Amino acid sequence: MVLIPARMSEAEEQRWVNVMLDKLAAQESRRAFGDTELAERAERLSAQYFDGRARPRSVRWVTNQNTRWGSCTPSEGSIRLSHRLQGMPEYVVDYVLCHELAHLLVPGHGPGFWRLLEAYPKTERARGYLEGVVAAARSPHPPEVRDE
Repeated sequence: MVLIPARMSEAEEQRWVNVMLDKLAAQESRRAFGDTELAERAERLSAQYFDGRARPRSVRWVTNQNTRWGSCTPSEGSIRLSHRLQGMPEYVVDYVLCHELAHLLVPGHGPGFWRLLEAYPKTERARGYLEGVVAAARSPHPPEVRDE
């Protein structure tokens, strides 16, 4: 969502949106990291929140996940994160990594899985962030916010 003054013309609005998108893309490229860093991050998170018990064999970014943020194949020990997470706040990426790491220990989304994931302190915040991203993507027209 982009907030702009109501007095802007459509051309000014489009120019401003493009400027902001360029800034976001630049920030995203600075924050993005590769598969090696992602695997190291998963290892640190496993040690911190799961006593090192979640040990993936591979952790990598993928570009073919457009409806999921991440996926895990416990039998292979593989974790894949959607490239759409690149550039999102670190706590959000960490949450998705923790979510997939937890699947290495508990398949499915039953009560035991969610109890395990409670170890990550920003679970609810990250879930809210991701829900907001999904809601904004579904909205054909973001709500207009005006100062009155």
